[in-house]
Amino acid sequence: MPQSRRATSADHGDGGPVSRRGRLATTGAVAIVLVGGLTLAAACGIGDGSGSGSGTEQRAPGSARPSPTPPWDRRPASVAAVGDSITRGFDACSLLADCTRASWVTGSDPAVRSLAHRLVDAAPARHSWNYAVSGAVMADLSTQMTRAARRDPELVTVLAGANDACRPTTAQMTPAVDFRAGFRTALRTLRKARPTTQVYVASVPDLRRLWSQGRADPWGERVWGLGICQSMLRDPKAMTKAAQDRRQEVYDRVVSYNAVLEEECAKVPRCRYDGGAVFRYRFTKAELSHWDWFHPSKAGQRKLAELAYRGITAPRGERSR
Repeated sequence: MPQSRRATSADHGDGGPVSRRGRLATTGAVAIVLVGGLTLAAACGIGDGSGSGSGTEQRAPGSARPSPTPPWDRRPASVAAVGDSITRGFDACSLLADCTRASWVTGSDPAVRSLAHRLVDAAPARHSWNYAVSGAVMADLSTQMTRAARRDPELVTVLAGANDACRPTTAQMTPAVDFRAGFRTALRTLRKARPTTQVYVASVPDLRRLWSQGRADPWGERVWGLGICQSMLRDPKAMTKAAQDRRQEVYDRVVSYNAVLEEECAKVPRCRYDGGAVFRYRFTKAELSHWDWFHPSKAGQRKLAELAYRGITAPRGERSR
């Protein structure tokens, strides 16, 4: 059953404008619990979001027993979203514009049936907040976490990383080590402010799959030429070895980012990684925006909400499929 609501003010459109840098309009910390002067390092099992250490640590005579980490709540009563243009619903409603009503996390459009509407039984608009920013990279996530923490949400969703790979050139992609540092900082920021808030981490989509779906469409080629994800989408019809090697490099970097998300989330109590569900999902043309053949359409946003709902409500150890 949902827990009592801890926040009431609506704040759906507070994510910021599209980045002017031309980026695609789209790190875990170990919680330290101080009890009676005794430090206990708590860590969860991979992807199950419920770990709190073995509980076998030695305690000084007369010291208080450490409080156990609360179990994963499969029905959180409030949710905040952080991330990039995907979570802002970019290009889901009109060309080169955010459309938060179509967001997979906080959207109000019934065609999407957002995560907030699936999880929150009453007044989902009053208990969900969207702090994602179109064009954001992983280094920007800590600032978003700070804003989300002020709402004291029971759950924070993370979908970020595509912009770190979507750069003008492959040489400008965020190195995996910097990506890890940014994600750790973001999780630490949230944990410091809200130690018990749950985190659901979605994997970065397979950008090469998105290229393969839209590369034959003349309109998509024109829109891609405006500067969307050039590391992957430049010269979309080119099949030279150099072009294929470039796309493979982007694909490999996304794989490394997802490994970071899984590894760092596994170190944090009450954090669940989606097990690669978003990365594995083969978006169809109907699930991609007809404005850019790259961002999710309303149908694609609905699929993201469905995958996340499965992952969040799954019993311990199960993953989204």
